[in-house]
Amino acid sequence: MVVVGICFLLAWGIRRHRMQPDSPEADPMPAEETTANPGGDWPQFHCDQAQSGVVPGNLPEQLSLVWRFNAGDEIKSSPAIVDGRVYVGALDGHVYALDLQTGKQLWAIALDDMVEAPPALVEDTVYIGTLAGTLYALDAESGATRWTFRTGSKLVGGANWYRNPEGRLRILTGSHDSFLYCIDAPSGQAVWTYQSGNYINGSPAVATDYCAFGGCDAIIHVLSLTDGAKVREIDTGAYVAGSSVIREGHVYVANYDGDLLKASLTTGEVAWRYSIGDAPFVSSPAVSEEVVVIGGRDMRVHCIDNQTGETRWTYATLGEVDSSPAIAGDKVVVGSDDGRLYLLRLTDGTPVWSYETGQSITSSPAVADGMVVVGCNDGRVYGFK
Repeated sequence: MVVVGICFLLAWGIRRHRMQPDSPEADPMPAEETTANPGGDWPQFHCDQAQSGVVPGNLPEQLSLVWRFNAGDEIKSSPAIVDGRVYVGALDGHVYALDLQTGKQLWAIALDDMVEAPPALVEDTVYIGTLAGTLYALDAESGATRWTFRTGSKLVGGANWYRNPEGRLRILTGSHDSFLYCIDAPSGQAVWTYQSGNYINGSPAVATDYCAFGGCDAIIHVLSLTDGAKVREIDTGAYVAGSSVIREGHVYVANYDGDLLKASLTTGEVAWRYSIGDAPFVSSPAVSEEVVVIGGRDMRVHCIDNQTGETRWTYATLGEVDSSPAIAGDKVVVGSDDGRLYLLRLTDGTPVWSYETGQSITSSPAVADGMVVVGCNDGRVYGFK
C-alpha cells in the first residue's frame, strides 16, 4: 500500500483485470533459482524505524512469480516480513500470516474494520491499526489478540516503536483524530499523546531521540521521544499524505503540492526542495546515502540526488505511482496504478523487468530473504524471487 489516507475522497477509475483463478490458498508458480539474497527481514513499513526503504544485496535482472495468495478484497496494506512469514492486512477486515516461500496461509484474524495500515513486527507481536481507529497487538505465532487500543478515528499509517532509557518498549501510531499516540507495549496503555492540526496519514519515523511525521496540517512535527514534547515544526506548504524518513540528522517528507523536502531535524532549515509541479506526492520516499527515490501522481518514478536535490533520472509508468519504492542494492522495486510491479536500475532508471497484475498496486513492496512481496487491489498478495 501506500500507507496513507488522503484528506478527501478520490475517484478511482475502472482498471483492466487479467483474469486469474480464485483460491483461498496460495497459488504456487514455478520459480527459477537465483543467488540474490537482498535483505534479511522487513518488519515494518519501509523496513526500519527510520523508514528508509533500503536493504542491502542485489536483486537479479528477472524475477519469477512463485506464489499468489487471494485475500478476496483489495490490499492497500504493505507487507511485513519476519522469520520467514509475511504479515499483511486487507480491506476484508482480516490480517493474514503467510509462509514466505510458499504463500500458504498460516492464520487469518478478523479485526473490527477494514485494514489499510501496514503491520509492524516487534519481537513476537504484530501491531496493526484499522479504519475503526483500533490498534491491535497480536501474537505473531497464532494471531491471538493481546490487547487493543482505541483512538478517535481512522488508523491508515503503520505503527513504529522505540525503547525508553529503561528499555521499555513503546509503540507510536498516528490517527485521523489528529493525535500521535505513544503506547506502552506490555500494558497497551497510553504514555503520552501529541495533538497536531489535522489528520495524520503516514507512519512516524524514529531516530535516537526524536520522531518526526507530517500530516494534513502541512507541518512536519519533530517530537522528543522522552515525553512527546514538540521540538520544532517545519512548514511544508501543503498537506502530507505519506510517511516521513529520517537519515543522518535530516527528515524527508513529500506533500500534496508535489514538493519533496529535506530538512534538518535540529534547526528546521530546508536543505533542498524538489518539485514536480501540480501533481501530488502520495508515495513515501526511499532514502539512501546517495539518492532519494519516490513515486508521483505525474505517473513517474523520481530519483533525486541526496546532496543537491537535483534530478538524477525519472521513469514514466502508465499510471499514478502511490506505491512507495524499495531500494534493494542496485535496483528499485515499485508498483504503479497501471497494475504493474517494476524493477528499475538505480543508476539510471532503466527498466529491467515488470509484472502485470491487471489492477492498481498502491501497496508498497517488501524485500526480504531474496523475495519481493507486494499486495494488489485485485485482492491478492504476490510473492516473487
